[in-house]
Amino acid sequence: MPNGAKSDEAGPTAPAEAMIIGGGPAGLMAAEVLLDAGHGVILFDAMPSLGRKFLMAGKSGLNLTHAAPLDDLLERYGAARPRLEAAIRDFDGTAVRAFAAQLGVETFVGSSGRVFPTGFKAAPLLRAWLHRLRAKGLTIRVRHRWTGFGADGGLRFTGPEGVRVTVPKPPALVLALGGASWPKLGSDGAWRTPLGAAGVATVPFGPSNCGFDVAWSPVFKNRFAGQPVKPVAVAWGGRRLRGEFVVTESGIEGGAIYPLSAEIAARMAAGERAALTLDLMPARDEDEIAAALARPRGRHTLTDHLRRTLGLDGVRAGLLREGAGPGDLEETAAIAQRIKALPLPLERPRPLAEAISTTGGIALDALDDGWMLKALPGVFCAGEMVDWDAPTGGYLLTACLALGRAAGRGAADWLGTTD
Repeated sequence: MPNGAKSDEAGPTAPAEAMIIGGGPAGLMAAEVLLDAGHGVILFDAMPSLGRKFLMAGKSGLNLTHAAPLDDLLERYGAARPRLEAAIRDFDGTAVRAFAAQLGVETFVGSSGRVFPTGFKAAPLLRAWLHRLRAKGLTIRVRHRWTGFGADGGLRFTGPEGVRVTVPKPPALVLALGGASWPKLGSDGAWRTPLGAAGVATVPFGPSNCGFDVAWSPVFKNRFAGQPVKPVAVAWGGRRLRGEFVVTESGIEGGAIYPLSAEIAARMAAGERAALTLDLMPARDEDEIAAALARPRGRHTLTDHLRRTLGLDGVRAGLLREGAGPGDLEETAAIAQRIKALPLPLERPRPLAEAISTTGGIALDALDDGWMLKALPGVFCAGEMVDWDAPTGGYLLTACLALGRAAGRGAADWLGTTD
């Protein structure tokens, strides 16, 4: 297979000291830590090949991490920072870049501080990583979907062609099953049922780093769907972000929206209405804009006048007109005010399955300091299946790798105490 995930899918499973369920970055990192500690490891994944969501991220350039100073990077984890801090300090953005370099993948820092592979692709890194893991002795079983625990604590799987397989519970088990977004790539959140039945506290899933539906007029949607809005600043709830977003047929999505999305979605789920405030010209103040608009228009239309005096045209000019009421675009002061503070009502978040990531999952207080489930001794958890949240920009992947490493160390320490 191209990513090195070939395995005897339906063959017998030999005993191992440690098992991993989930072949994304967190699971692979946990496997590497356990292998380096001298333990035998078998990794199971439901999909035909490993790292499918990781490869999907590579289609947009694979933002590996962020070059921000460590304290700034840690702030991006919000309320979860105290719980994640030790793991991320142990495997921060600098360590992520060193890890990639060890696999033969050089990286560079973009103008926004985001870190990318020089080739902007995920496949070379994943291929090299899997080759190294297999050389260290990792056994991989793909097409094995975990369905829960047996009466004796064994691990139940649906294997290739629907064959049901039960594997004896290993001394250490690491779960890295992802959240509930992009289920077609393997992370569907179905693990909440068997873990809940085992007494593990979980938090309901919610969308994060997601887009929102907007009630566009047919004219606006037909003309501008697919176009980026930039430069722009987006404000909501006391926060203001400068960047860009994309108009879609159903609404909006993109980098200037995602960092606000989890909180907005939570408020909307609680029954609140939400509207963003857009600054269509973030580099110019309102008085400057009003002065430019006050120049004689002559016979020019407002569209021509905006383009000639401010360089405001295309989708940003379309947004200015979208939803405008009587008088909103008649007086210079009103137009300037609308350019700097354009209300954009949101209808609803896009479906959970479309979100880049999800909030919710295993409650942080259900895990001990070694990332072991308090209700299930010997079972460790890592990655997006744990209830933490981070914006796009490399923060998600950095934490997944760091938590995989921390859970792997927790499992290795557990095996050391149970030998």
